[in-house]
Amino acid sequence: MSLARAIETGDVGLLPSRRDEDWRWTDLRGLIRAAPPPSPTWEEPLGPGPFEASDAEEVRIVNGRGPDRIVVAPGERRAIALRLVSAPNAGSHLAPVTIEIGEGAELALLESHEGAGEGYLTASDLIIELAPGARAERVVLAAESESGVAVSIAKVRLSAGSRFDQTVLASGARRERIETEVEHPGAGASVRLDGVYLLADRRHTDITTVVTHSGVDGVTDQLIKGVVDDQARGVFQGRIVVAKGADQTDAKMGHHALVLSDRAEVDAKPELEIWADEVACAHGNTVGALDEDALFYAAQRGIPEDEARALLIQAFVGEVVDRIGHAGARDVAGAWVAQRLGASS
Repeated sequence: MSLARAIETGDVGLLPSRRDEDWRWTDLRGLIRAAPPPSPTWEEPLGPGPFEASDAEEVRIVNGRGPDRIVVAPGERRAIALRLVSAPNAGSHLAPVTIEIGEGAELALLESHEGAGEGYLTASDLIIELAPGARAERVVLAAESESGVAVSIAKVRLSAGSRFDQTVLASGARRERIETEVEHPGAGASVRLDGVYLLADRRHTDITTVVTHSGVDGVTDQLIKGVVDDQARGVFQGRIVVAKGADQTDAKMGHHALVLSDRAEVDAKPELEIWADEVACAHGNTVGALDEDALFYAAQRGIPEDEARALLIQAFVGEVVDRIGHAGARDVAGAWVAQRLGASS
């Protein structure tokens, strides 16, 4: 199975399928019968991106074409709005990017996946390397087309004393997968992997994470919350591996989802794989409906049902949004939640 090779060669037989355990809920081979043609160059101007008001420097990759390397020098502080755009004429394309963050440097990576076309197939492959003492916050807003198929895989390599914070905001696509793999050395490094998915219609999203602790004294903190309505499908797969000798690891994972329709679906697979002894690791997973008592009390106070539902959902996912450190990105995330709830109410 190789998504990149499938796009490069047009051979859909190389796409991942339900026979691949980690892809069993996001089957691409059974969905795509013929690969779209390669995406052409896009020459038209683009409108503003979702992080336009953040004053971050903008880097564009349109239909897979753009810079493939970003370097943040040691001690430097930068904010970058990375726009990965599938233009209206998009077919299939790859977008590989390597991001190097030097020792003691800080990066706010405000990343948007913008699907303006129909029926495209896109795969972005990010490598994010943090030197000792580096800090990065990655906020991903995935706004793919309802008919698009999009896969984003980020491989993050931490170093001693580094910190990586991430928040994913996903509204789904025909098929969408946002995967993050973290190589965690311990050594005082820490990672936060958060996410919110708000799905309606027939949209599908898959948030998959793998964190591998290989050394002593590392921290992982994860909180994912989702809401699915209509015939949408949400998938969460989270795995934390604590290798032998990675003592004093502190790792916790939580996934909580609301299902608003009898035809909506949530599939969740949280996993802890622990080979060390002196660790503090925990995970939790809940899937349920909106609190009927809370809706009843809101009705008693004259709040219309649609408004009450939106308020309850906003409070439910607000815990994740509030954990975003970058103020501008936090404002964008709050507006995104409000817009999605307004669209679905």
